[in-house]
Amino acid sequence: MGAGPADEAVRPAAQGSALPKGNILCYHGDKLKSEGAALNEKLTARQLALVGSMLFGLFFGAGNLIFPLILGARAGQDLPAALLGLLITATGIPLLGVMSIGLSRSEGLLDLSGQVSPRFRTLFTCALYLTIGPLFAIPRCAATSFTIGVSPFVGEAAWLWQLGFSVCFFGAVLYVSLKPSKILDSVGRFLNPAFLLFLGIMLAAALADPVQSAASVAPSGDYARSAFSAGFLQGYDTLDALAGLAFGIIVIRTIRQLGISEPGRVAASTVKAGVVSMSLMAFLYAAIALVGAQSFGLYAQRLSDPGFTGGDAFAMIARHYFGGAGGALLAVTVTLCCMKTAVGLVTSCAETFEELFPGRLSYPQWAVAFSAASLLISNFGLSKIIEFSAPVLYFLYPPAIVLILLGLLGRSFHHARPVYQWTMWSTLAAAALELCRVVDFRPVAGLAERILPFYPYGLGWVLPAVLGFAVGTILARKG
Repeated sequence: MGAGPADEAVRPAAQGSALPKGNILCYHGDKLKSEGAALNEKLTARQLALVGSMLFGLFFGAGNLIFPLILGARAGQDLPAALLGLLITATGIPLLGVMSIGLSRSEGLLDLSGQVSPRFRTLFTCALYLTIGPLFAIPRCAATSFTIGVSPFVGEAAWLWQLGFSVCFFGAVLYVSLKPSKILDSVGRFLNPAFLLFLGIMLAAALADPVQSAASVAPSGDYARSAFSAGFLQGYDTLDALAGLAFGIIVIRTIRQLGISEPGRVAASTVKAGVVSMSLMAFLYAAIALVGAQSFGLYAQRLSDPGFTGGDAFAMIARHYFGGAGGALLAVTVTLCCMKTAVGLVTSCAETFEELFPGRLSYPQWAVAFSAASLLISNFGLSKIIEFSAPVLYFLYPPAIVLILLGLLGRSFHHARPVYQWTMWSTLAAAALELCRVVDFRPVAGLAERILPFYPYGLGWVLPAVLGFAVGTILARKG
């Protein structure tokens, strides 16, 4: 998951939008401002491309590189099924998340989650932003940068190098977060195209001269048991479904800035922009996953190591095709892009919490707190961050997916609160059972496996959600 810095022009007008005031429009900001000079009935092709590009920049980050890569390496000849699962959770559901905010005509995550209850709104929003912020996504920016850019060049005392790197990384992140300026605009104009250029060159080189055929690689781990469900669950790690709920309002505000005011046209434009960005994401996921499978021979001996991650695989592929100098240049580009992502996330989280808890801490204090927490967590290393995030994501993703679907279907049941409540409480109960499976709490997990369909595949929450929806619908009609 990626995030860009924010633009002053999209400061939310409504309470509860949870939209940061920083630089979310990134380097597209000036273009979008000029494009919105006149009122429009619908977005032009150029405007749609700009908004779609902005949304792509918000989503695509370091995590979107490493997880498809390791998926390809472990899925091997079962790559098509695994990739289908990944695309559902890493592009399909995030697209639905953006669409849900648009089609429900809500003012963002706080508005949509408030349909369940005020307490759920606060707790879920906090959990979501902490997950895409200081607990996992922000530390992962620094950890991924270190794994790709520094770790291959240091030997002993790597932890000391990582500590020094993370201090410098978050020092720069905090400095820029506390001093909003046009620096990120100018940096973004170079970094995003440079990053995509280097990535494109690496993918082209790897696809043109593969180490081996993907068909020759036997699936391993969970992919040998069920490639589709393993890919589906791998998509959780991108955090993009959660980000879709947070970023939907940004797209809506941007579209309104361009002169589209009629709610139906805003919703339609939101959907189109989402399709543009997610189509590009899906293409890159497929290419990266294929490279991961075809480069299996480079890291075959290390793939089973508990600490081996997609970041390690990415660094090995870069060195194989580019050599030391090319790999170092690519590493610098990845690091700067991750730093830019971290700035956007620190800004977004700090301003969201300032809005959620007025009078508690100021924006600078929240920014310092989140940067310090991210620095601390990043030093656990990329593999540990991924490991620690698994229980949280298995618990948080089911209610996020259900909330997205309820937002999309809301008009069919008139956004009746009983439907939201029964569906969500049923899903949360099932998500708690999913958590028991992830942490291997066998007394509960064993019982859940016997009574819930698809539970071993991480989809045990589906039936409870459907039953909760049915009960809520019946009660709403009676009420």
